[in-house]
Amino acid sequence: MTTLATGIGSLPGESFPEAARIVLGELPELPHLPEVPGRGVGADMVGRALAVVDGLDADLQPAGWRLTGSSGSPGADQRRARSLLGQDLDVMEELAHGYQGAFKVQIAGPWTLAATVERPRGDRLLADHGARRELAQALAEGVRTHVRDVRRRLRDVTRLVVQVDEPALAAVLAGRVPTASGYRRHRGLDRPEASQALAWVLGAIAEEGAEPWVHSCAPDTPLDLLRGAGARGLAVDLAQLGARDHDQLAEALEAGETVALGVVPTHEEDLSDRTVTERVLRWCDMVGLDPHEVALVVTPACGLAGASAVWARRAMTLVRTSAASLSD
Repeated sequence: MTTLATGIGSLPGESFPEAARIVLGELPELPHLPEVPGRGVGADMVGRALAVVDGLDADLQPAGWRLTGSSGSPGADQRRARSLLGQDLDVMEELAHGYQGAFKVQIAGPWTLAATVERPRGDRLLADHGARRELAQALAEGVRTHVRDVRRRLRDVTRLVVQVDEPALAAVLAGRVPTASGYRRHRGLDRPEASQALAWVLGAIAEEGAEPWVHSCAPDTPLDLLRGAGARGLAVDLAQLGARDHDQLAEALEAGETVALGVVPTHEEDLSDRTVTERVLRWCDMVGLDPHEVALVVTPACGLAGASAVWARRAMTLVRTSAASLSD
């Protein structure tokens, strides 16, 4: 089985066309739709997700993103986020015209959004059971439309992956998300509710014929919960894994699912292609799996928005050459 290479999502700079060209050039077997948050409001992970959600209006306040209702009157910042996403898809449609193969898009998950976005009357959506549910369902419906739009634009793509980013999930479950005042913490979430909301989003992706992955580079992310909710790919940071995580990833690979292993750091480091490949081989040896027999993807540890342009390109080159070596 061929080992692939891809990026997690974000890249540095302020030019989406430049980022898209780099991705298509450096990651030709599994390119992704990059996020370029350096462009400002609406271009980051949360802004892009709020551009996708169906039927919920939002705007940017001094404290961050806040829902404003469901009247069909989005704020200026949400309109800008939607415009940026549309422009990005236009550019990718042009640059990737005729591309055949796998392609990946990313979207912030329901729990990361609930821990980040405020209710109309203040404080995080996480504080309100009804608001949490409404957000997850609106995200699921929005993702359906997003997948259809991507397929319409990239007609020759044979495998579409949708990566749901959940860096805040572990904190949500453990009750580590601070309230608006900063003096208290939101109550920890029950696993069944966490699983159900994820299942709505991941199920919508699968029903549209795309492949649902979940990414988190945070420690203590419950990989078993992600798989139980419908994730068919797990994207992780190798450096953040605990002992039980290795077993969960091995089980996923043995079940025919995909593991995207983050082995190249987001900060500059003196690394060779061989060093990166050896990290992957050591991990495979530790869990008792042959990289030629499982669906393994090599990635940077997390998004690269905070990296230099030079290191971001180098990180993509390293995962590409490592994947090629592992496929030999």
